[in-house]
Amino acid sequence: MSKQKREVIPELRFPEFEHEPNWSCAKLSVVAKRSTCKNRGEKTSRVLTNSAVDGVMDQRDYFEKDIAVKGNLESYFVVDNGDYVYNPRISLAAPVGPISKNKVGKGVMSPLYTVFRFNSENNDFFEQFFKSSRWHRYLQKVSNNGARHDRMSVTNKEFMAMPVPNPRDVEQQKIADFLASIDELIYLHTQKYNTLKCYKQGLMRKLFPAEGETEPKIRFPEFSKAGPWKLKPVGSVFTEKQRPINMQDDAEYSLVTVKRRYGGLVSRGIYKGKSIKVKSQFEVHENDFLISKRQIVHCACGIVPKELERSIVSNEYAVLVPKNGNDVHFLNYFVQQPSVSLSFMQCSIGIVIEKMVFKLKDWLQEEFLFPEFEEQKKISQFLGRLNFIIDEQSKKVDFLKEYKCGLMQKIFPSMDEVL
Repeated sequence: MSKQKREVIPELRFPEFEHEPNWSCAKLSVVAKRSTCKNRGEKTSRVLTNSAVDGVMDQRDYFEKDIAVKGNLESYFVVDNGDYVYNPRISLAAPVGPISKNKVGKGVMSPLYTVFRFNSENNDFFEQFFKSSRWHRYLQKVSNNGARHDRMSVTNKEFMAMPVPNPRDVEQQKIADFLASIDELIYLHTQKYNTLKCYKQGLMRKLFPAEGETEPKIRFPEFSKAGPWKLKPVGSVFTEKQRPINMQDDAEYSLVTVKRRYGGLVSRGIYKGKSIKVKSQFEVHENDFLISKRQIVHCACGIVPKELERSIVSNEYAVLVPKNGNDVHFLNYFVQQPSVSLSFMQCSIGIVIEKMVFKLKDWLQEEFLFPEFEEQKKISQFLGRLNFIIDEQSKKVDFLKEYKCGLMQKIFPSMDEVL
């Protein structure tokens, strides 16, 4: 740390601290110490990991299985509740690897991780600091560029020499409490979002007939006496539509793709005809139903939205339109039934799942239960309104996360000048 610069000034401060001195800076090794206790005799068998998104958690919960093998845990570090862990593995969510506080109890961690413990138990300020990006540049500066591309290479000495802000305890706690209150708000809104999604999934199971039944468990009052749904081949409600284009080298075209797990359509960008390798392309229109023939085993299908009208796709995609008397938005929910997603797999051929090819003609012959048009429309409108509520809740969560991120950039000063 520079001898000339040992103080930093935050851009945003609580009013009661505006006239307080600038924040002092310290090396991490001054306010914390590495924890290097090994798991001798494998007294602890609970293996933890540090996820970029979820923080410290049980390895079994993260990977859905045990990665570390019993008998190889003696070299692992013991991690106590309240310890901090640095995972050098980089990702989009953690460009220099995450530093997280252990809140799940005692366990052990791979020696690839750096474990450290603050001298003071009141260290919530630093937990929030490590959620910001203000410490990233230091690690980028000291990391060995010749190391593996998927992880940082930082020595323990360099890591513990990281400069961190160190204001007075009372200001630290004020900041920590404030940011923790936003975390709680984000958590509550995320829980609401997840609850709404589960509610929708539960409703969909009841709005469509269960296996072996011909009527759904829940029906709108006006259709309670409409009788059973009718068994029909998919080809009686969907038909393939091809609109080939005459591609021009200098003309611009919007390309689209379909996300997996019913994730909908997204733009691939705008390209000139001469840069598009596959010249056999087809135009899609709003409310077409698009299926990726090579990704449908992962449920890559969806409706073309208005903003992607007149985009183009290759023959790797099937473009379907509803036949008269069928609602495309209902059909978009229809394909999300487990029995329909299973049919996507059954109507695909190939040995390796990523290379399986969808046989559209076979799928159009598959039979499923369908209601009449008016009931289709009622179901799709209801689920559409529910989707709107879920989307709005998702936006609230995203806004709160962005709001907190922006606040942290102002509350925590840049450490660049003390590098």
